[in-house]
Amino acid sequence: MKKDIHPQYNPVVFVDITTGRRFITRSTVRAPKTEVIDGVEHFVVSCGITSDSHPFFTGKNQFVDTEGRIDKFQKRFGTVRRSGGKPKLNK
Repeated sequence: MKKDIHPQYNPVVFVDITTGRRFITRSTVRAPKTEVIDGVEHFVVSCGITSDSHPFFTGKNQFVDTEGRIDKFQKRFGTVRRSGGKPKLNK
């Protein structure tokens, strides 16, 4: 293996901000916040979604929008009517 070309491998704890669950692992990611766990300094990385909070892994269904995006837009803003003819270009 060549020296000085590989990223540094560090102890990291990923924290799910929704549930608070912690995943202790190793990674090349670095973070400004650190925490000592079992005498070892870990970088703390906050995650919005992990396997602890994602609906696919938890089995909890979320509301799925069945209304189409175009229909939803037209319902909200109404239909836009254009005046007849082509727009005039300034020359």
